[in-house]
Amino acid sequence: MHIGGKIFGAIFGYMLFNLPGLLIGLYIGHRFDRAKNSVYGGFSGFNNLGSGFSRREDPRLLQQKFFHATFATMGHMAKATGQVTQQDLRVAMAVMQRMQLQGEVKLDAQKAFNEGKTEEFSLDEELNSIRENFRGRADMIRFFLEVQLQAAFADGQVQAEEREVLYHIADGLGFSRAQLDQWIHMQEAAFRFQQGGFGGFNQEDAGGSQQSYQQATSPNQLADAYRILGVKETATRQELKRAHRKLMNEHHPDKLVSKGLPPEMIEVAKQKAQEIQAAYDLIRKNRGFK
Repeated sequence: MHIGGKIFGAIFGYMLFNLPGLLIGLYIGHRFDRAKNSVYGGFSGFNNLGSGFSRREDPRLLQQKFFHATFATMGHMAKATGQVTQQDLRVAMAVMQRMQLQGEVKLDAQKAFNEGKTEEFSLDEELNSIRENFRGRADMIRFFLEVQLQAAFADGQVQAEEREVLYHIADGLGFSRAQLDQWIHMQEAAFRFQQGGFGGFNQEDAGGSQQSYQQATSPNQLADAYRILGVKETATRQELKRAHRKLMNEHHPDKLVSKGLPPEMIEVAKQKAQEIQAAYDLIRKNRGFK
């Protein structure tokens, strides 16, 4: 309950007009407090989602929209090459398995994926929904695009048709082609990094072969670690720390959940954070600093 308006109104009114002013100020403050309560009073639950949400929004509804849009867009991109192949389906199932989806939630993901493959699906409407519902939360919008990038790269390469869809998605979300090109290079490096056994990933579910962690570091793996952080190999220690800190802040699972990431997708955020940390640790080990 909000009572600050009553207190302020009463004090200010009394200072101006003594007792009559106090009563008038009390009444005006009461109306102000009622207005605030009408906006905020109905909000309950989801307290663990932090301050990323406005109290006038339904946090779970936003999470559901994000979840649906992610898999529907994934289904649309799978169809970009003309037809959805068995590899596309394996990739989609691998993403669902990585998220540890089960039961009804997994069925919802499959339904959204299939919806994205239909002629009636409107990619622009879906992108507008994400952009509007998550306005001011650039890290969430970027995460949405990164999931699409991960799905596109799950077989090791991005087809020309898929790249065009990714450009369309980036444009619809407010990102430039230059930004997308940079993230494509970062994701390409991340894929190779994963294949080398770094970052805690396993490509077996996406149709690849399972890799074990390699103790020996090749020059290519080290180069990919720099690309994952988005820095040059000549970057200073301070530049490396700054890039690492920025990426970890943008991909911290708890922070993303507080801004609308569905709990069902938190595993992807954790794996991304692990990948960034593994790349940074590899560079630190090679350079010999903590």
